[in-house]
Amino acid sequence: MPPISNTPGRGSRPVPHRPPPDAEAEAAAHPDRFNRARAAQSVAILEDYAEMIGDLIEEMGEARITDIARRMGVTHPTATKAVARLKREGLAVSRPYRGVFLTDEGLALADRVRARHRTVVAVLLALGVPPETAEMDAEGMEHHVSDLTLAAFETFLTRAD
Repeated sequence: MPPISNTPGRGSRPVPHRPPPDAEAEAAAHPDRFNRARAAQSVAILEDYAEMIGDLIEEMGEARITDIARRMGVTHPTATKAVARLKREGLAVSRPYRGVFLTDEGLALADRVRARHRTVVAVLLALGVPPETAEMDAEGMEHHVSDLTLAAFETFLTRAD
């Protein structure tokens, strides 16, 4: 049998490329990370809608699909689908010829999201981030910050006072 060589030529065979073992593990982890990211995004959207409905109820006494769509910057059908999901999850109810209302569980979710948002904004402001940027950045961060990190943020804020 001819010797194996990486150099092309007579009597040589190419050596198959094998990624390092840790690269294979890394590649195998990709689908799981993407699935977790998609699930987190789905939860973030649900949280945003619950928070918005809570805000509208506080301001106007109810949240109509039209108002939800306008505030969220989406179409009426998109808002309708999101509200249907909130209802399936037991977070909202709607009444004929009335708006959408949060259940006790939905109100609790909206309150938690609102509190996380305020905490993240406060930390960003304490770090010197301009207010408008802090609000925009917190809008995404509030959904992904862990309870452990949130507690650390709150500890930081109480020390900074």
